[in-house]
Amino acid sequence: MSKELRKLNSRSPKEKVFVGLSGGVDSSVAALLLKNQGYEVAGIHLRCWNQGGCDEKEAEDARRVAAALNIPFYVFNMEAEYKLAVVDYMIREYKAGLTPNPDVMCNKEIKFGLFLKKALELGADYVATGHYVIKKNGKLYAAKDKSKDQSYFLWTLADSQLRHSLFPIGGLIKPQVRRIAATAGLPTAAKRDSQGICFLGPVTLEEFLSVYVPERRGAIINAGGEKIGEHRGVQFYTVGQRHGLAVPGKKPYYVARKNAETNQLTVVEEGEDPIALIKTVLLRDTNFIDEKYAEKKSFRAKIRTRYRQLLRSGTIKNDSGKISVVFDRPQSFVAPGQSAVFYSSRGEMIGGGVII
Repeated sequence: MSKELRKLNSRSPKEKVFVGLSGGVDSSVAALLLKNQGYEVAGIHLRCWNQGGCDEKEAEDARRVAAALNIPFYVFNMEAEYKLAVVDYMIREYKAGLTPNPDVMCNKEIKFGLFLKKALELGADYVATGHYVIKKNGKLYAAKDKSKDQSYFLWTLADSQLRHSLFPIGGLIKPQVRRIAATAGLPTAAKRDSQGICFLGPVTLEEFLSVYVPERRGAIINAGGEKIGEHRGVQFYTVGQRHGLAVPGKKPYYVARKNAETNQLTVVEEGEDPIALIKTVLLRDTNFIDEKYAEKKSFRAKIRTRYRQLLRSGTIKNDSGKISVVFDRPQSFVAPGQSAVFYSSRGEMIGGGVII
């Protein structure tokens, strides 16, 4: 047994855990660690809506992991619910000219919504996933592996969900996870991480959206308002995007603003430009994991508005339920529809909201 396994395999009460086995190495090791800690573990693969049967290989890999661990394995069919809560939501937001985050919605509605509800109904004490995030004393913290930290996608969770959720690999870095899987002989030990949006398969996001969102050509303008190119429709672009603009210039251009009403994209050249900088953002659908923060009129926090973005300092303000983020320094390429997630100075995740 490896040093990492000996360190993590302290005994725990015999409680039932349903582990969401995605077919990847992270959830595989999560199940292994929980079993070695003394939990009664069952592997559950969530069959969600996907294109071209891309989930079939993942389901088979999950089944092979369960067999290697000698744990029960089940498939929960959530295709219809996933299509409605995640896929249709994403299409609707893009149609409105926003940049949605389907991973956030999947965690909220599927993994820690329907999956958790069904697991508890079937007698489980917890659900567990392969998310890189640390749960400590009932609170969430960023993972040890900062390059893999997934706390950004979990800001919608409530205390009632956290009480029944486990994140076994949050205190590990990715190479440790792979070594543990290899030592245990898990079939996913060397499997590559998935990239992009899981349900699209080999299809690009633009190709997928083109089926549901009609093309509407419009002007690409620079910071001075001069037309310098054309686009296929603002819904196919996101703030901060560099590739796919087809605008000639000595320096790369980035999308600075999207205007769904006028169907215009405003772009700026690489480098600081005042038009791309934002000091204050308003939020909707805000959630505070720790309710004490919901009662504060303002508080200091560390904030990120994109996955893997460095944390920025600012103030969260509550004006009669209207939540806003005021950054100490103006930020570039803040995309409406994405999440603004805030943390305390100690690294505790406080909550977040959707950028308006």
